[in-house]
Amino acid sequence: MQHWIAAAACLLAATGAQAAGNVANGKALTEKYACFSCHGKDFNTPIDPSYPKLAGQHKDYLAHALKTYKRGDAPYGRSNAIMTGQVKPLSDQDIQDLAAYLHSLPGTLATHR
Repeated sequence: MQHWIAAAACLLAATGAQAAGNVANGKALTEKYACFSCHGKDFNTPIDPSYPKLAGQHKDYLAHALKTYKRGDAPYGRSNAIMTGQVKPLSDQDIQDLAAYLHSLPGTLATHR
């Protein structure tokens, strides 16, 4: 009985880790899709001031933005042809992995109160 409980606990832990995103795979995906070419090598220095800084952003925000670009969600400002083309081949897990990696990076964003 204890063997089954331990196995179930391991399965739940592994599932939770996948849902949170795989940072190493996210890094590999940023390299594969050359995200740095627009968002900067450190993801804090985009080549154009209108492009967002990605490093340190919240995982949920990043995942949501990537999913809406994938849908081409124009009513919510996510209809950029370059981004839509970049995210089309990504799976939901790829998006979670990218979000986890970018979130893990030190960011230069500041909030004002």
